[in-house]
Amino acid sequence: MADRTRTRLLNALKSSGPQTAADLASGLKVTSVAVRQHLDGLLQDGLVDFDDQKGSVGRPKRVWDLTPDGHKQFPDNHSNLVLGLISGLNDIFGEEGVDKLIAHREAQSRKSYTEAVGKSPDLRGKLEVLADLRNREGYMADLVPEGAGYLLIENHCSICAAATACQGFCRSELNLFKDVLGPGVSVERTEHQLSGGRRCVYRIEPAA
Repeated sequence: MADRTRTRLLNALKSSGPQTAADLASGLKVTSVAVRQHLDGLLQDGLVDFDDQKGSVGRPKRVWDLTPDGHKQFPDNHSNLVLGLISGLNDIFGEEGVDKLIAHREAQSRKSYTEAVGKSPDLRGKLEVLADLRNREGYMADLVPEGAGYLLIENHCSICAAATACQGFCRSELNLFKDVLGPGVSVERTEHQLSGGRRCVYRIEPAA
């Protein structure tokens, strides 16, 4: 049970960002005492850290978040292998070879995504399928209604190492969503993990 609670705490901080112990306890439906005990253990392990934020009145509010080592607890699709392959490809075939690899990956994803998403008659249905596909690939995706459209939120980048080594992977992801959802849909990336954001967020709505 203890290991399960630790895992749930890490998942909660990864998916929802910095939170107080009380917020975590409420979300996980466990006692604040239990949450604080597990947070102390995670702190000793270097997986979480806290920031005491001063408010206008009362004591500072202690807000917990994942450390870089905490983020590393989530899958990264064998980052060392990926980085080595990209480096070797660039050495042998140059930037053109890397671009061809990215284009090939994008084409494969476009085909499988289009087949799955095309079975849904409306935008919400398409995005639910897309979020499910991304979850299976390790992106920890959520779909949140906003205004006339939706936010596709990816709390984890399962290709972060590759994208860090080559920004073309990030451009490819955005192009992929636009192609799969079609010309009648607007797709805009509003948060970007590699640009300093905690996550990647796409605002998706019917095109004006």
